[in-house]
Amino acid sequence: MTRPNDQGPAALLVAHGSPSDPEPQEVALAALAARVQDARPGWRIGSATLAADGSFDAAVTRLGRPLIYPFFMARGYFTGKVLTERAAPLGLSVLEPFGVSPELEVQAAEALRRVLHERGWAAGDTQLLVAAHGSAVSRTSASAARAFAEALQARLGFAGARSGYVEEQPWLRDAAQGLGQAICLPHFALRAGHMIEDVPEALEEAGFAGPVLPPFIDWPETPGIIAAALARLTEPQG
Repeated sequence: MTRPNDQGPAALLVAHGSPSDPEPQEVALAALAARVQDARPGWRIGSATLAADGSFDAAVTRLGRPLIYPFFMARGYFTGKVLTERAAPLGLSVLEPFGVSPELEVQAAEALRRVLHERGWAAGDTQLLVAAHGSAVSRTSASAARAFAEALQARLGFAGARSGYVEEQPWLRDAAQGLGQAICLPHFALRAGHMIEDVPEALEEAGFAGPVLPPFIDWPETPGIIAAALARLTEPQG
């Protein structure tokens, strides 16, 4: 009889999800897992949100001993404590989160170049606004978004770059004011509560009229970024 962990490498994509309404994020993350599966033949890819009761344990049982891939934007409280404490008793390894993938900055730069081209804007005349979560319990969420904004400014030559947050200062509403010609890049993995409600409300209150990119779960490049992270675990590095 073949055991689940004898069927080749497995990875479990884990996101926070939405405690008040977990099912839509469970479905969205499962769809992402299917796209990663297509991009990474030979692997078995599952998904679970921490918000859906029993989802994590059920997915681990199905996959055997999967590597845990945090679909989070930064190292922080959930990846370093909550998720690790769930994985450690099961003997599971937790990988680096999506937000620190080296390909992410490259793909974000390409997406921003496309927006600039479509609008006929020069980067030197345009401000970059990174909308992010922030946190009352971890500094890494805000610092990761700030570093992302600064790296993209340096790469593309934006006139300026700033980050604003929904759960700490500087508040997104304040950071988005008075920018003039600007693009907003959300530093969010899922299209959940903050992206559906808080970010649009803050931008509206600030009078922000520029284009707003989607959360990363909706990016066509995201499955490839995750697949590349898994490939680095099993393929020789030249």
